[in-house]
Amino acid sequence: MDSPPIVISRDEVKRVLRYIDLIPRLESALAIFSRKNSLEIIQPLRSVIPLSKYNGFLGLMPTYMEQEGILSTKMVCFYKREDGSTLPSTQATVLLFDPEYGNVKAIIDGEVITAMRTAAASAISAKWLMPAQAEVLAILGTGNEALSHYNVFTEIFTFKEVRVWSRTRERAEAFSRSVAGPVKVCVTVEEAVKDADAIVTVTRATQPILFGKWIKPGAHVAAVGACRPDWRELDDELMREAVVYVDSREGATTESGDVILSGATVFAELGEVLNETRPALREKTTVFKSLGLGIEDAVSAKLVLERWESTE
Repeated sequence: MDSPPIVISRDEVKRVLRYIDLIPRLESALAIFSRKNSLEIIQPLRSVIPLSKYNGFLGLMPTYMEQEGILSTKMVCFYKREDGSTLPSTQATVLLFDPEYGNVKAIIDGEVITAMRTAAASAISAKWLMPAQAEVLAILGTGNEALSHYNVFTEIFTFKEVRVWSRTRERAEAFSRSVAGPVKVCVTVEEAVKDADAIVTVTRATQPILFGKWIKPGAHVAAVGACRPDWRELDDELMREAVVYVDSREGATTESGDVILSGATVFAELGEVLNETRPALREKTTVFKSLGLGIEDAVSAKLVLERWESTE
């Protein structure tokens, strides 16, 4: 094809992408992924190239969904930043290809896609695993992922209290001012998670910050940070005593320090719960370890392109 690719900016992605449309697409995608049918999806494990000079990594996440006609790859740079750094911790771009001709159809800013699809996946895990009468949400972290998680969790669930913790009180207070509803700023992680029903960890931590002794029985933890095999957010006690769900078994046992270093057993993929081949043990303390999947980026990017074309 001779036509140049469409370029969709960050602001345009924010304008057209909505959780009400995204969540059903992701539920379907996660279910497809866990069926492990190569006629439905081909998605290799993320390839990672170290950027040693800058304490970062480049991840490549290709996906081909033949029946859906989706061929895509996300390229994402992510970094281990020092506290107080003003540099971004992630930067991402998603390419959509025409699978027949091989040309690039669209170049889409991946930052909003990454934040929203990650938060939506966490919300899907909470939908199935969070206590039925959840009242308290705790968010550990105050970056872009914290904001996207606040937005989707407060959009689809009702909480009596939302708490936030950051390594600096200034960032926690700034976060509380940036969102639409009331947020309690907490000084310590323990204060933030005490008696919380749902806990979201979206931090830059490389050592555990959340400890099992602080978690009330039956709580649900959506663990999003610590995406390298030697990085942690959760301690051994929490990982070993909770029922652990993941987006991908292969990904979790290869890339997640929380899983690898704790020796925790993965009980199920979230897609297996959606396929009803593994149970959702809502009455137990549960952890959903999210590393992100290329299929999530693929269906999100296709949705963005569809919505963008419909408004042009």
